[in-house]
Amino acid sequence: MPREIDREELRRLVEAGAQLVEVLPREEYEEDHLPGAINLPLRRLDGEAERVLDKRRTVIVYCWDVA
Repeated sequence: MPREIDREELRRLVEAGAQLVEVLPREEYEEDHLPGAINLPLRRLDGEAERVLDKRRTVIVYCWDVA
C-alpha cells in the first residue's frame, strides 16, 4: 500500500536494500536524481516494473518535481 515516508525512513529503507525509483522522464532524471535511484518513467511503470524491479525487495517510488 502506498504511503508517504520521511527522509530518515528513506535512508533506513535504502540501507536495508530498498529499490529507489524516480518516475519522471529520462531527461529530468538525468538533470537530477537521488543517489542510487533508477529511472522508470511513470508512463512505462506498468509495462516495465515486473522486468526491472526485484519483487522480493521494497520499492520506493518518488517524483522530484520542483514546478
